[in-house]
Amino acid sequence: MQDIIIIGAGGHSRSVIDILESLNEYKILGLVDNKLKLGAVVGEYKVIGSDLDLKQLQKSSKFAFIAIGQITNLFLRSEIYQNLKKLDFDLPILISPSAIVSDKSKIGEGTIVMNGAIVNAGAKIGSNCIINTGAIVEHDVYIGDNTHISTNSVINGNASVGKCSFIGSGSVIRNDISVGDECIVPMGSVVYKNINDGEKTI
Repeated sequence: MQDIIIIGAGGHSRSVIDILESLNEYKILGLVDNKLKLGAVVGEYKVIGSDLDLKQLQKSSKFAFIAIGQITNLFLRSEIYQNLKKLDFDLPILISPSAIVSDKSKIGEGTIVMNGAIVNAGAKIGSNCIINTGAIVEHDVYIGDNTHISTNSVINGNASVGKCSFIGSGSVIRNDISVGDECIVPMGSVVYKNINDGEKTI
């Protein structure tokens, strides 16, 4: 087993922990969080430091994984990812055993495909993305870096979602539609026209 450090100790970290444990490929050394005190316990794991300790922690583990969601701040995951890469951490691809991922798809480092999600043939998913529980990424879809496709959302064939965007739970993106960079699509939306970069509502 490879040692790994989890970045973030909020609710999303519990889901990431669950998938890491089910994969049985990594030993979780602990969590890094800027709000909880050193030694605080999340599940069975302790907070072992803050962002200020990452350089020292890298000596214990070359692997890290970002377990922070992306609802209120589109850029936080990207900033953390860039910092981890500067510190020479490796970020694995995590795919839940219950997910269905085509071997004809491509997934970037640091991305997690969560329980019950489906990624079909020809899909290209960038680095540091969340494909959350029950989400469907259909054939030939493009997902940019640092983007969160939330629970039970559907990205239909040949659609694209740019970098640092958030697609809310239960949303449906029609086939061939383009959602730009740094966009927020609210929960339950049906997107049938292109969305420009930076649009926060539709």
